[in-house]
Amino acid sequence: MTSLRHSSVIGSAALLIALAGCTSTGLNTSLTPSVLPQKTKVLASGELIAALDGGLITRLKGNEVVRGDKSIALQNEYLALEYTAPGEAVLWQGKTLSGRIVPSQPYRVGSQDCRQYEHTVVDRGVESSVKGTACRNEGGSWSLLS
Repeated sequence: MTSLRHSSVIGSAALLIALAGCTSTGLNTSLTPSVLPQKTKVLASGELIAALDGGLITRLKGNEVVRGDKSIALQNEYLALEYTAPGEAVLWQGKTLSGRIVPSQPYRVGSQDCRQYEHTVVDRGVESSVKGTACRNEGGSWSLLS
């Protein structure tokens, strides 16, 4: 009896572990930006960021965003889309602006993973927000939908 109970517990534990790694879209939302490998952070600041085409920060603030702040905001938009659990905020602080990015639940459109997200920017104590949707490209980058 003990042997049967023991193997049942082990089988149940193995099933739970296997299921814990599954996501409906394959997005890696088990990692948060604070525990990302350094290589991922470096890649996120390069070609992966370019595909965001200015991101929601540009739709919100236009061309008035300081270059360094824009770079920080875009990197965090990517990290929010790629790694952050639904409803969890990614906070960022730039030289003149700060912000909060909150992605929603990922979903699939055809063969693409997509996410809606909201980007709130604080500029001299005034908050403004914009919502948008981005879909993941084959190379791992994200593109905003018009």
